[in-house]
Amino acid sequence: MAYVKWGFLVLIFAMIAGFFHYNLPQRDVVRIVDTDVTRMDAGTDANGNVMTRDVRFIYAQYAKGGGMEYRNEDTGWGFPFYFKFDSAELANTAADVKSTGEAPNWMVLRHYGWRIPMLDMFPNALSMRPADGPEENLIPWFNIIFIVLLVTLLLVIRRIIIILRKRHVDPVLEEIDQELDQTASWWRRQWRKLFG
Repeated sequence: MAYVKWGFLVLIFAMIAGFFHYNLPQRDVVRIVDTDVTRMDAGTDANGNVMTRDVRFIYAQYAKGGGMEYRNEDTGWGFPFYFKFDSAELANTAADVKSTGEAPNWMVLRHYGWRIPMLDMFPNALSMRPADGPEENLIPWFNIIFIVLLVTLLLVIRRIIIILRKRHVDPVLEEIDQELDQTASWWRRQWRKLFG
């Protein structure tokens, strides 16, 4: 039974970690090699007609080799709450900073999400800025502060629940337990009187 409990806890932890890894911002130092607009299916409407949407893409290369593709879509007011409304400006910036391997122009590209080719998933580019070089050290300060504050908030909420339980719930449960004990002893006395 202990294996099931630990397996369940590991699964819950992995789901929470995956949720935060997908939704919290990440940064890559890349060289922009191309931009593109692709028409993609967006599902079907009530009449069965296929709906489409135009999606902007940014194609990049890492300094140590290998490429990455990013979609460039507005997040608007929806979740995750990045409030990105400037995908056209980001596409313009990306097109302007394209470079070749002989004369690289390194950029820090901030994004969220994962690249899963089999599921046709792309990370969403949020912003970019010039990098100091291909080896720029990127410390995820926002993610560190966010997770520390979240853990602190959860520990404070846990402590408040413990205090409230000790002050309000435990006395009531003790009183109920005492009343049950008194009722049980009354029934025992009645049983003894009747049956000796």
